[in-house]
Amino acid sequence: MESMMIYVPIVLAVLGLIYMFIKQSWVMKQDAGDGKMKEISDHIYEGALAFLSAEYRLLTVFVIIVSVLLTIVSFVVPTTHWLIVVAFVFGAVFSAFAGNIGMKIATKTNVRTTQAARTSLPNALKISFGGGTVMGLGVAGLAVLGLTVFFIFFFHFFMGGVWTNTMDMTIVLETLAGFSLGAESIALFARVGGGIYTKAADVGADLVGKVEAGIPEDDPRNPATIADNVGDNVGDVAGMGADLFGSYVATVLAAMVLGNYVIKDMGGNIEDAFGGIGPILLPMSIAGVGIIISIIGTMLVKIKNNDAKESEVMGALNRGNWTSIILVAGACFGLCKWMLP
Repeated sequence: MESMMIYVPIVLAVLGLIYMFIKQSWVMKQDAGDGKMKEISDHIYEGALAFLSAEYRLLTVFVIIVSVLLTIVSFVVPTTHWLIVVAFVFGAVFSAFAGNIGMKIATKTNVRTTQAARTSLPNALKISFGGGTVMGLGVAGLAVLGLTVFFIFFFHFFMGGVWTNTMDMTIVLETLAGFSLGAESIALFARVGGGIYTKAADVGADLVGKVEAGIPEDDPRNPATIADNVGDNVGDVAGMGADLFGSYVATVLAAMVLGNYVIKDMGGNIEDAFGGIGPILLPMSIAGVGIIISIIGTMLVKIKNNDAKESEVMGALNRGNWTSIILVAGACFGLCKWMLP
C-alpha cells in the first residue's frame, strides 16, 4: 500500500471528477422553466461564452509569449529544466478549463434553481448546491490530477523514480512550479478581466436602465441587465474558478516544497515506507482524501421540510461544512502520523 501511495491521489481525483460529471448530468436534466426563462438564460449563456472565447484567444497569445521567455530562463537557471514550459502550458489549460466548467454549469443551474424555487425551497437548494458541487469538484479534481501526474512524470524523468537527493527533488519541484505559474496566470486575467466587465455592465444597467429609461434594475427588458448577469458569470464564476484552481495548486505545491526541506533538515535522506518521499507526498494525499470527504459533505446538505425557512438552509450548509471540517482534521492527523518521519 505504502509503495503505491504516490498513485492514490490520482485515483481519488478521478473519482471526484466522475462524481462531478454525474452531478452535472443530474442538474442538466432538471426543469429549466418556461420559454421566457429559457430565452433569458440562453442569452446569458451565449454572452458569457462569447466573452470567455474572446478572453481565451488573447490569453493564448500571452501563454505563447511567456512560454518562450520560460524556455530562455530554463537554459540560464541551473535548477530549471525546459519541461517547465510544458507544465506551464498545461497549468494554463487546466485553469481555463476549471473556470469554463464553473461558468457553464452556473448559467444552466441559475434558471433551473429559479424554476425549482417555484415549487419548494428544498428542491431549489438541491439544484443550486448541485451546480456549485460541479464547480468545486472540478477545481479540486483537476488540480490534484494535474499536480500528481506531473509530479510522477518529473520524479521518474529527473530521479528515475527513486530518491537520490534533495537537489534533484528541487529540480523536480521547480519544474512542477510551471504548472502553478500557468494556473495563476490565467486566474489573474480571468478574475480581473471578468471583474472589470461585470462592474462596467452593472454601472451601465444602473445608469441607462434606472436613471434614463426608468426600468427597474433587474428587469430583462434592459439589455444591460443581461450583460450584468453575463459579467457575474464570467467574473464571479469563471474567474473565481480559475482563481481557486491557481490558489489550490500553489498551496499544495508550497507544502510539497516544505516537505523537501523537512528531508533536507533530516540529513537529506530518510527511511520510510514511501520511498523516502513521504513528506513530499503528504500534501497531495491530504488534497486527494479531501476530495472524497467533500463528496460526503455535499451529500449532507439537504432539507426535507417544504416549508423550510432561511435558517434551515443555513443549518444544512453548516452541517455539511462542519462534517467536512471534522473529517478533514481527522484525516490530516492520521496521514501526518503515518507519512511524516
